Amino acid sequence: MEHVVLSNGVKIPKLGFGVFQIPREETVQAVIDAVQVGYRHFDTAQSYMNESEVGIGLKESGVKREDIFLTTKIWISNYGYEKTKDSVYTSLEKLHTDYLDLLLLHQPFGDYYSSYRALIDLYKEGVLRAIGVSNFYPDRLADISLFAEMAPHINQVEVNPFNQQWVAQDIMQKYGVQMEAWAPFAEGKNGLFTNKVLEKIAKKHNHSVGQVVLRWLTQRDIVVLAKSVRRERMVENLNSFDFTLNQEDMAAIKAIDLNTSMFFSHQDPSMVAQFYRWIEERNI
Repeated sequence: MEHVVLSNGVKIPKLGFGVFQIPREETVQAVIDAVQVGYRHFDTAQSYMNESEVGIGLKESGVKREDIFLTTKIWISNYGYEKTKDSVYTSLEKLHTDYLDLLLLHQPFGDYYSSYRALIDLYKEGVLRAIGVSNFYPDRLADISLFAEMAPHINQVEVNPFNQQWVAQDIMQKYGVQMEAWAPFAEGKNGLFTNKVLEKIAKKHNHSVGQVVLRWLTQRDIVVLAKSVRRERMVENLNSFDFTLNQEDMAAIKAIDLNTSMFFSHQDPSMVAQFYRWIEERNI
């Protein structure tokens, strides 16, 4: 496993196991399986509604807590200084731990400044080893990096071959923020797994398209989250470090960038309204 070192010296595995959209009844076993095949980096969120199951899975796996890099995220309904602090301790209880390796603000809406101040204080108190944000576009990332007491250690955003985020990565590097990718496979949208460019590169290296995508990301020094409930796919993803893409491969992948989200824009006013509705619907 390769690692990157955050701006505060904390080391994080480049490949993590994400649990978004894994049903609660399958999460415990998925986490146990992931630990058994070699994952040591796990990513969940309050809004995924499976923090408790992640905590149980990690506890039942028998792995030492200090050998795990564990992340969760604050949902918008828990924004605000005191609410954020209270919700962190609720998440700690659900996850069966007394500290988190990384805590992120999940969305760039609402009173995220007060919440970020809470994260800074919890970081100073040693409850959090690193802090950051998620889905912050370059303008909002620059804003919080410059005007908050400390810049985020990580910004978790959508990155895949059709939304490659080169400009965003440059800006993150400017402020010492590590890029972390969600939806590396774009959930199969736009025919990712049958894309001719990716298939050709996969065939050349005798690996799968999924492995090519993960290797493309890790060679860009992007931390990436991959999800699967299938043990064989978990193993396949972990084995994406045993080959190297050359400059020709990297250039070919760069050429298929559409520079647009495969899901939605956080800058779309209708999506902002949708997130507002989700606050009530998710009732976290």
